[in-house]
Amino acid sequence: MQGKERAYLKRLAHDKRPDLQMGKEAISDSFLAELERVLEMKELVKLDLLPGAGQRKELVQDILDRTGAEFISQVGRKLVLYRESSTLPREERLNPSRKVR
Repeated sequence: MQGKERAYLKRLAHDKRPDLQMGKEAISDSFLAELERVLEMKELVKLDLLPGAGQRKELVQDILDRTGAEFISQVGRKLVLYRESSTLPREERLNPSRKVR
């Protein structure tokens, strides 16, 4: 993903409220299932990593590896991920490569 595409997605996520919270249970199967569902529905997901969630760098990398999502940004405990949906109609997709030129 190019820098302009990432910047476009960061702008979209700026005022967005977190879609999911990750607590001290870290990455459970139910959390991953919900994250997969939200990624398919929205493509751009904002996570709130609660204080008891553990080491952030390792958590972020584990989430990226297990979901196939792309890292967009992290500010403090807020994390933004993107993954193109395979179920959304084309006209509803974010498709940052077309929006930024």
